[in-house]
Amino acid sequence: MITEPPTLITERLVLRAQQASDFDECVAMWNDAEVVRHIGGVTRPAQDVWFTLARARGMWPLLGYGFWIVEERATGTFLGEAGFADFKRGMTPDMSATPEAGWAFNRASWGMGYGSEAVGAIHDWLDEFRPGPSCCIIDGGNLASRRVAEKCGYTFWCEALYRDHPINVFRREGPAA
Repeated sequence: MITEPPTLITERLVLRAQQASDFDECVAMWNDAEVVRHIGGVTRPAQDVWFTLARARGMWPLLGYGFWIVEERATGTFLGEAGFADFKRGMTPDMSATPEAGWAFNRASWGMGYGSEAVGAIHDWLDEFRPGPSCCIIDGGNLASRRVAEKCGYTFWCEALYRDHPINVFRREGPAA
């Protein structure tokens, strides 16, 4: 099992393990109302951002997958986060034990194709090291994330309730294990 996030490099991006030094950039991203508008709709206090950062890194030794920090390759500029988790959401359909893809990018990086490039890279990694299905949830109004998901092979699966709010569930079959 993979216990540490491998570094992934694309034409324009570096995806790497979370570090404590990422905290301030993560706080800034998760406290931008536009960033969270379709991701729960509520900005996050610094403590919750710290827990998110630690959880993302901690998934690796537990599950063999997790999240990466996404940086611009040429400058090292923080762009966001992308990866997989099992959030034990307790919703129907039950997505536990299926890697759930997630991503969030700071507003300055929007519209440049970074999301599609990063999410494509994590799925290339998943296909090689843990082939099989994955899923993601996307707010109905988040058309940009829906386009990213569809570019990576996700199709609409169903609508579900998460925390009493409707959410779209997407599924990607990926290569057979």
